[in-house]
Amino acid sequence: MGVMDLFSLDGKAAVVTGAGKGIGRGISLALAQAGANVVVASRSKDDLESLAQEIEKCGRRALVCPTDVTDQGQLDALAAAATKEFGAVDIWVNNAGGIPDATPRFLTRTESDHWDQQIDLNLKAVWTGCVTAAKAMGKNQGAIINISSRASYGPQFMNGPYGASKAAVNSLTATFSRELAPNIRINAVAPGPIPTQNFVECMGTDTPEKEEALKKQIGIPLERYGKEEDIGAAVVYLASPAASWITGQVLYVTGGL
Repeated sequence: MGVMDLFSLDGKAAVVTGAGKGIGRGISLALAQAGANVVVASRSKDDLESLAQEIEKCGRRALVCPTDVTDQGQLDALAAAATKEFGAVDIWVNNAGGIPDATPRFLTRTESDHWDQQIDLNLKAVWTGCVTAAKAMGKNQGAIINISSRASYGPQFMNGPYGASKAAVNSLTATFSRELAPNIRINAVAPGPIPTQNFVECMGTDTPEKEEALKKQIGIPLERYGKEEDIGAAVVYLASPAASWITGQVLYVTGGL
């Protein structure tokens, strides 16, 4: 087997949450391009159906499953649908997350309901997603990838609730890696700034001028924002046999931040 063969996902079945837009969409397409059939899940059925068409153009099968990841019953239904369609779940990506109302907040000015919303979406849903994925994989070999964030590391300006929830995702990932070994590997990918819809709304970068100004303010060493494809490539690597001796790790894909 050549080294490039180690990155192939031919015949694998992958589940991606939050797949309808942005990073989740990029991850889904990258997995399909690497050979996997993909179960795409998010709350918007229209976004998923459009994505499914793109996956099928890659020569892979797609299954559309509208899902609210904060509802355990819907996650169970997602796992059951994936198993019924493809016979097994080999890869599960907990990507759904973000700031629900696109409003950054200081910790000292965060109301408890807004705190709970971020913890439910960014942490509890990842925990339940990991448990659901592990049950679906059973004793088979599998890979779980959690999408964390550069915000999980260090102090955050007006982004404390989000940063705290993503730091906890890193901790979950490390602990699950011990509990699920040796059959299931679990890792996290922590993206840096990528101008997704949620990012633009949160940061107010709705013009090219504002986007460029923020990039200079952040000071990204590689001098560009990230792209969905950057995260998709990292997920393919961690899901593939090329990463068969890697578990419990957080891969920062941040342009050097």
